[in-house]
Amino acid sequence: MIISEMSTLTNISEHTLRYYEKKALITVSRDERGRRSYDENEVEWIRFIQRLKETGMLLRDIKKYSDLRAAGDKTILERLELLEEHRLFVLDEQNKWERNLDNLNKKIEFYKNKA
Repeated sequence: MIISEMSTLTNISEHTLRYYEKKALITVSRDERGRRSYDENEVEWIRFIQRLKETGMLLRDIKKYSDLRAAGDKTILERLELLEEHRLFVLDEQNKWERNLDNLNKKIEFYKNKA
């Protein structure tokens, strides 16, 4: 599929897809006319990158993960370690958001009782 189709399918802008390619987060083949040509494997990989970004992983860490992925199965333990570290970060952020939500709910309840 071409870049516009990938953009529609993943809900990621063409600009962002080109940026991912420029930063070597993804590798995209070209068709006979020189257009980017994506396959189903890239769809899942791009969606995974997006999920990592949504959980707050920095692009430099996504790049590190991408490089390890490209190096093959010999890097599985390193990838596992990177994901486990990021999981701890996500859990910490989740706890922070839960505390903030609790505080917000208490303040809302305070104002409802005053109204």
